[in-house]
Amino acid sequence: MSAHSTALRIIPLGGLGEFGKNMMAFEYGDVIIVVDAGLMFPADDMPGIDLVIPDTSYLLDNLPKVAAFILTHGHEDHIGALPYILPQIKAPIYGTRLTLGLVENKLREHRLLDAADLRVIDEAMQIQLGAFRLEFVHLCHSIPDVVGVVLHTPVGTVLHVTDYKFDAHPVDGRLTDEDKLRRLGDAGVRLLLSDSTNVEVAGYTPSEQELAKALDHLMGQAPGRVIVATFASNISRIQQVIDVAIRHGRLVGVTGRSMIQNVRMATELGYLRPPAGGLLTPEQMSHLPPERVAIVCTGTQGEPTSALVRMSQGQYRHLRIGQGDTVIISASPIPGNEKMIHRTLDNLFRLGADIYYDELTEVHVSGHGSREDQKHLLRLVRPEYLIPIHGEYRQLVLHARLAREVGIPAENVFVIENGQVMTLDGEGLRPAELVNAGDIFVDGLGDVASAVLRDRRHLGRDGFLVVVIGLDKTTGEVLLGPEILSRGFVHMAEAGDLVTSAKELVWKILEQEETAQEIADRAHTALVDFCQRTTGRRPMVIPLVVEM
Repeated sequence: MSAHSTALRIIPLGGLGEFGKNMMAFEYGDVIIVVDAGLMFPADDMPGIDLVIPDTSYLLDNLPKVAAFILTHGHEDHIGALPYILPQIKAPIYGTRLTLGLVENKLREHRLLDAADLRVIDEAMQIQLGAFRLEFVHLCHSIPDVVGVVLHTPVGTVLHVTDYKFDAHPVDGRLTDEDKLRRLGDAGVRLLLSDSTNVEVAGYTPSEQELAKALDHLMGQAPGRVIVATFASNISRIQQVIDVAIRHGRLVGVTGRSMIQNVRMATELGYLRPPAGGLLTPEQMSHLPPERVAIVCTGTQGEPTSALVRMSQGQYRHLRIGQGDTVIISASPIPGNEKMIHRTLDNLFRLGADIYYDELTEVHVSGHGSREDQKHLLRLVRPEYLIPIHGEYRQLVLHARLAREVGIPAENVFVIENGQVMTLDGEGLRPAELVNAGDIFVDGLGDVASAVLRDRRHLGRDGFLVVVIGLDKTTGEVLLGPEILSRGFVHMAEAGDLVTSAKELVWKILEQEETAQEIADRAHTALVDFCQRTTGRRPMVIPLVVEM
């Protein structure tokens, strides 16, 4: 029997050393369980990229083993990659009712719902998949129906606890199941993988009820419409806005395609209680007296097509923001989105509205546990080993240090990054090989290769220069050009001397009898060197040598 078949392999494919694209695979024998399949928003240096998803090469190489996707909750950084992965990896998808409701909306939009195998789980059930016996534990977060995943294996129990906090007053009234966590700890947890996001924040994370107080205050003093932007999947936050609006005699509307879809789904499943009279139509939002209206919309991260961004640009057909309106952005910036968010804030301020966001006042409560939450989890579970997950590298390191503060030996805490396989067997936890776990870039057309992204960066930085040459197919005589065209490198109308010198350089190459390909290659090399020497820049040089 191979070593692989007698050890549990832990394979992080996303979410370690970064925020987003969470994906963790667990392999024992001939079965692989994949926990979460999230996306990440693109950084500033990813021009034209819509989103980033995990590299699933390892799963594709072991496709017959992939037995299931287990989803912890319905946020984009945990389910957003599914539409791009499922066409290649067809496996059952397990999640709670709300999580699968959000997945259904997403798969329906991508026309993948009919082929998907969705299976509802809850905290009372257990699932046997090969050598894995799975059960689940309820967790509080900023969205209902979150679960931690318990994997009972032949080498011991592994507990995967991603986004969580210990909220004494959650919106849906369901507390993190501390009793079950304690029972698991009493029975023995060999390995804990848990959230590192807020390890830099002291104390416990405040309750969602603290946010309700802030919303109540701001809505009570607002003279006109109140517009609250939040994530479309943040069902608990939407419910808070509805509840506060009702207390202040306001009618509520929602806008933004994903927001409308999720509110409809959450209402049908019983996770959201809309006002007795229903939600406002777009026409009612704009024509009712402003002091009677509250609106929930998308756009907290400055997404270009979101409702709030279009409002900020005066391009939203149903609603114009202006003097007397109050805009509340109830979310914290995802790293990398700051510029887009600040641009939206600037536009909103120009419109004359009163704007409230996290840096100014407490209009957002994190769904992630802070240092004391993390210590409390460690004390409940008392794991033999810990792998910090869900955070940038400094946060993983700080989480490891915190674990040592509560008595976990330093040699039993492993700070790893995506692609570093770990094995757990009777002898302990230790590193194994590295596997591919990079980024897959997605734009509107599908996957984008890394080389394409490099070209986009190059073009954005230095522009391009094209030389066009037409040759007689028989004699090799120059019939056209050489013509020089450029965009983003020099302004053609003001670059006469440079263009003339570039043409002279190409003519010298043409004076030698060479093939069209040889001319193209020599022209490329010569023009790159020429541009570097004369301007200090290296545009993308594209020679077009056509035989006519």
